[in-house]
Amino acid sequence: MLIRLARGSLANRRFAVGLTIFTIALSIALLVLVEQMRGQVRESFQRSVSGVDLIVGAPTAPVQLLLVSVFGLGDPTANVSWSTYEELAEAEVVDWAVPIALGDSYEGFRVVGTTPEFFDRFRYAGSTALAIEHGTAWHARFDAVIGAQVARSTELVVGDRIELGHGGGNVSLVTHAAHPFRISGVLAPTGTPVDQSVYIDLAAHHALHDDFMTGRPPSFASPGSPPGGRPGDRPGDRPTPAEDHDNDDGHGHEHGQDRDHASSDEVTPESVSAIFLGLKARAAAFGLQRRINEYPDESLLAILPGIALQQLWRITGTAEQVLRVVAGLVVLAGLLGMLTALLTTLNERRREMAILRACGARPWQVAGLLLLEAALIVVAGVVLGVVLAWGLQVVLAPWLLARFGVAIAPGWPAPELIWILAGIGAAGVLIALVPALLAYRRTLADGMQVRQ
Repeated sequence: MLIRLARGSLANRRFAVGLTIFTIALSIALLVLVEQMRGQVRESFQRSVSGVDLIVGAPTAPVQLLLVSVFGLGDPTANVSWSTYEELAEAEVVDWAVPIALGDSYEGFRVVGTTPEFFDRFRYAGSTALAIEHGTAWHARFDAVIGAQVARSTELVVGDRIELGHGGGNVSLVTHAAHPFRISGVLAPTGTPVDQSVYIDLAAHHALHDDFMTGRPPSFASPGSPPGGRPGDRPGDRPTPAEDHDNDDGHGHEHGQDRDHASSDEVTPESVSAIFLGLKARAAAFGLQRRINEYPDESLLAILPGIALQQLWRITGTAEQVLRVVAGLVVLAGLLGMLTALLTTLNERRREMAILRACGARPWQVAGLLLLEAALIVVAGVVLGVVLAWGLQVVLAPWLLARFGVAIAPGWPAPELIWILAGIGAAGVLIALVPALLAYRRTLADGMQVRQ
């Protein structure tokens, strides 16, 4: 009986009730979104690098070195000499060492110069290895392997040629037009910053910047101009079958034999931006880290990725707590809005209450009717808010992946969050006790009294 009366009463005031439900839903959506995104972002960062025991770079903040080398955020403060890399690679406790060189970009995506061993050693999401979905790894010095997001955003395919820009910004006025690169492979999606990177041979990276150091005039790109004066070299142009054959058979003539047969071992770069180290025994990580940080010949910094991530969470923890407090206050504001709506309509419903009393309803039943209405409003707001939060995650997921390389999987609230939502529902019912008690104290005479 009370449920039918509550539904009818709410339907009679559908516009005001709808606004109240929508207000609560927005506050719930914000709370759920903050909690879900916080956990998803942390999980995405955790899965971005695995199997790397130490990251070595120039002295800076540990978090900055992690962000620069793994997540492509920011620029390295300085480089590490090649002789230091060779010494670390030959250390007794080191199983493998992979250098990376930064400093170039392609349409806003960072370019990473490294060795072929990077694709064998780098891991993400625990122990998952990188896989090339289309094409192959490098066959020639001026080949490039691109991440899945790069391929998706630029519509590049295997065989296309691209022109790299000098610098890590979204717009590069200075380009390496003398050395266009050919896409040899596209990596499978990983949901990590790897998807947003272009990988080239370390020797090619050194050759590009050696041109600048030796004074060769750079190219200032203009829209529509081919980067080197030859057709087919513009970024995105497909090579003709004959050109493609020249690139693949080991006898191409675009850059002579230097292009097709050079490897990283033939060119020695002066320095690299960072070094990924894998150790034979993880127990040796702290000892090697201390030795590197006290290295006498060069100022170095060695970090453990996991510890650097924990430092990052401590830095962002305050902001996370602020967001949670703001979301909680918004939820409270939504519940107070419901209370205001119930109190406002209570004066308008005095005759309704009096008629119910005249029909035999007891005071507790009238109060129970208001509590039931409040419960229905809160439940509807919570359910709508959860659905709205899920929809926002679906909409934001592609943008976060494209902009920051952070992969989130839209999902429903975790069990602990469900308990919080249940507590919010209970709080909404408790708040409704205020108008319910007022209605309980109303008498039949008060409801039937004609006011002038």
